[in-house]
Amino acid sequence: MRPPRSEAEPSDAIPPMSRLVVALVRGIHGLRGAVRVEVLTDRPEERFAPGRVLHREGSDEPLTIGWSAPVADGPGWRLRFREAPDRTAVEPLRGAYLESHVRPGEGLGRGEYYWHEVIGTPVLDIDGRPLGTVRDVYRAGGAEVFVVSGGTVGEFDLSAVRAFIRVFAPRRGEIVIDAAALDLHPPAPDRVAGPTTVAPPEPPSAPVEPPE
Repeated sequence: MRPPRSEAEPSDAIPPMSRLVVALVRGIHGLRGAVRVEVLTDRPEERFAPGRVLHREGSDEPLTIGWSAPVADGPGWRLRFREAPDRTAVEPLRGAYLESHVRPGEGLGRGEYYWHEVIGTPVLDIDGRPLGTVRDVYRAGGAEVFVVSGGTVGEFDLSAVRAFIRVFAPRRGEIVIDAAALDLHPPAPDRVAGPTTVAPPEPPSAPVEPPE
């Protein structure tokens, strides 16, 4: 399941009170209602500050953060919500995306985009050959990875690093990559068998006359 809008790389113009995905609940910790979340925002200290209100994706019910802290021995954060004081109350949140309101003026820096802005962007190689379209985005090892499909090279993962990306301009509908650096090649055409010549059968031998 893909979050419809995620705060990975924001734009400058955001409609008032837009809700963007900032976390994915990966597990439950302890008996006091703490959840361990995968961070899907570049501002966890701000988005997960006590007093901030999150919402489960598809729900208007508030989840007011009462306590939060980064996981000391691994990735992610732990959150507790005032409306869910124990393990039973937060169990339905397991596997859910959590959204935060983004107000006008909260756009981030130049050259940054939200995930939903990147999805649907055509991907070309440096020679202008179409390689597909960004269909999904996920985060691996702290970096974004774009899932590209629909081109001549089949589906592939594109890490958002300068070694592979030459031009990154989703707002104008353009991502240009170094296909050679990713070892992307179109599939070899199917071999077409040539006509097969079948030798005609030899005529039957003439009967041998028995000796007189």
